[in-house]
Amino acid sequence: MQNKLKTAVVHEWLVNYAGSERVVESFTNIWKDADIFTLVDFLNQQERDTIVKGKFPKTSFIQKLPFAEKHHRSYLPFFPLAIEQFDLSSYEVILSSSHAVAKGVITSAQQLHISYCHTPMRYAWDFTHQYLKESNLQKGVKAAIVKMFLHYLRIWDYSTANRVDYFIANSKYIAKRIKKIYNKESEVIYPPVDTNLFPCETNKENYYVTASRFVPYKRIDLIVEAFAKMPDKKLLVIGEGPEKDKITAHAKKNIEFLGYQDGEALKKYMQKAKAFVFAAEEDFGIVVIEALACGTPVIALAKGGTAETVVHLKNGIHFKEQTVEEIMSAVNEFERNEQRFDSLAISNDAALYDRTIFEQKFSDFVTQKAELFFNQ
Repeated sequence: MQNKLKTAVVHEWLVNYAGSERVVESFTNIWKDADIFTLVDFLNQQERDTIVKGKFPKTSFIQKLPFAEKHHRSYLPFFPLAIEQFDLSSYEVILSSSHAVAKGVITSAQQLHISYCHTPMRYAWDFTHQYLKESNLQKGVKAAIVKMFLHYLRIWDYSTANRVDYFIANSKYIAKRIKKIYNKESEVIYPPVDTNLFPCETNKENYYVTASRFVPYKRIDLIVEAFAKMPDKKLLVIGEGPEKDKITAHAKKNIEFLGYQDGEALKKYMQKAKAFVFAAEEDFGIVVIEALACGTPVIALAKGGTAETVVHLKNGIHFKEQTVEEIMSAVNEFERNEQRFDSLAISNDAALYDRTIFEQKFSDFVTQKAELFFNQ
């Protein structure tokens, strides 16, 4: 039934190939005739072919604003208005991939809207005070204006939750946030990971690796500080970002910064590492599953998505708090138990998050809800 229904896919922005775009890719794998709507579209041809099968999505007025390609997020105050301008009245099924405003599209009582929620807007809810502090917006006129806008954004975000018929969360962690913020129940379907692209490697080398964009919430600084205090343990750090100077300032001779690495190089480093270290409180954490698919144990925070995907002493080690001491303790615990980790078993478990499983579960969910909705 679902493929006979006229379907629209809505996503915030299409500017690169990241975690949320993988979900859109799966949507277009299943619903090949779906029309795509997004605030801005600046994909290169390879990304366009992969994510939206060569199509040119319908974009909002933000696409034509100055510097939108590199600074589209600066137009956040206009996002609610822009997303509401899409006319979806001719569609029967709307699928939104939402981490900010995509779920806020306007639909009618005759349309089925299913939203795959990567997270409720972090900067409007949980991370508001952290965002204001990091942006030095705690006092002054500019700070007052930003706080007033975030207040408005929370009201808009909460009210638009009622435009969604069914929420799907990308983890149990996000399901709890959806319940807390929107007072809505949600189904959990873990996001798609191309685990087949990360084959298992059982021959490990004597180094640890971490990989991430250098931004505050990833807490790469804590990982580097921890290994700086363990000079006998080698750490490879992969990534770039605005926190680079702060992070590298803590480095010692046992820590090597490799900068940005493409997918093939990143895979090889993860395959050969004795363990992957991850300190962020993530919604899910796709890179963690990629490391596990390589047969590499993960040392991760026992909060957020990694509390669900990393099982203590089975495929990795948990630490409870984001502190240097906790990371050091977890690394030492890993080394005491290193022999109990089975790379092949770890890789096999990671296959449970494969893209094919996501697409089957999501397709089945939409089919079931569509049959109920349109046969009432």
